Amino acid sequence: MSKDWKTRTKLVHGGTRRSQYNEVSEAIFLTQGFVYDTAEAAEARFLQAGPDEFIYARYGNPTVAMFEDRIAALEGTEDAFATASGMAAVSGALTAMLKAGDHVVAARALFGSCLYVLEEVLTRFGVEVSFVDGTDLGQWRAAIRPETRAVFFESIANPTLDVVDIGAVAEIAHEVGATVIVDNVFATPVFSRAVEQGANVVIYSATKHIDGQGRALGGVILGTREFIRGTVEPYMKHTGGSMSPFNAWIMLKGLETIALRVNAQADGALAIADALQDHPALARVIYPGHPAHAQADLVKRQMGKGGTVIALDLQGGQEAAFRFLNALEVVLISNNLGDAKSIATHPATTTHQRLPEDRKAALGITPGLVRLSVGIEAPEDLIADILQALGAAGGKQ
Repeated sequence: MSKDWKTRTKLVHGGTRRSQYNEVSEAIFLTQGFVYDTAEAAEARFLQAGPDEFIYARYGNPTVAMFEDRIAALEGTEDAFATASGMAAVSGALTAMLKAGDHVVAARALFGSCLYVLEEVLTRFGVEVSFVDGTDLGQWRAAIRPETRAVFFESIANPTLDVVDIGAVAEIAHEVGATVIVDNVFATPVFSRAVEQGANVVIYSATKHIDGQGRALGGVILGTREFIRGTVEPYMKHTGGSMSPFNAWIMLKGLETIALRVNAQADGALAIADALQDHPALARVIYPGHPAHAQADLVKRQMGKGGTVIALDLQGGQEAAFRFLNALEVVLISNNLGDAKSIATHPATTTHQRLPEDRKAALGITPGLVRLSVGIEAPEDLIADILQALGAAGGKQ
């Protein structure tokens, strides 16, 4: 593949493997195994499979390999391993490389399932985990020790949209040789420059913007070939967290249009955030790409655009948030994000429900907070829908 291709060209053509039929759309190889001409050929492949040879779908598959190659070309990494879900990618990347006695430093503001993996799973097996405010570089410096093996954070925190300075944290971590693992879902692969900024491993829930149409689960771990094939693949193929060929095909189709979708979504999110500034029904409007955001300069430097998600904090708490959600007509109530359809979520009672109240308060997950994932609908229609729902929640349009 040409290294000179622009992003949108890579997203359409990267990693393509055509069968003998020379199909236009990528083929779906719905097979769990592969046939060998001889017993000697089977033995040879199990000893050392070639770059376009496959053994079992849990180990690899032509359709899955196309997705891995294409997303790696987009992200700028040497390799990738596609997983069954975003959380399979998070748990797989961490568990594959860590052992009892290792130390990890993680940002405190994380998706609930990520917190579970760090607090419950890894510590159960003897990994020590320290949590910090991801936006406070002083806390990173204080927490990272000579024996720290890895750092982990969401580049944009879910759902409060705090932004972690990838380059600065990576510099601190690399001083002690720690691996920098970034969950980059909210940044999206389109706006990501995480590897350039010092990330060693990048993780996506492909369920979000990569599919982007609410159809299938998936995830991906990206990094060096040594890390992906030497550390991640042995763990994932033996524990069963690989992506199915059909889902990989869906993700390939999603990648073809992701740049168009995500740019439109980010532009729509900025227009909405701008329209809602100083609305009397809102205590806060949080959008990383808006000039009013405290980290707007970092966002511009790190991503270019502010992503596809806005957080709205309603003045009247949970009751007002529920009235707002129930009054929406275009925007859907669901717990996904990154979809072509706009989606609103009340994190305190759904995605982060199990966090103790003091933890929610410390993270800024208030009773009135609503996470709004902006879709590709006309921004004018979304703004009108949000304004009328805010009126129903008790504010003025």
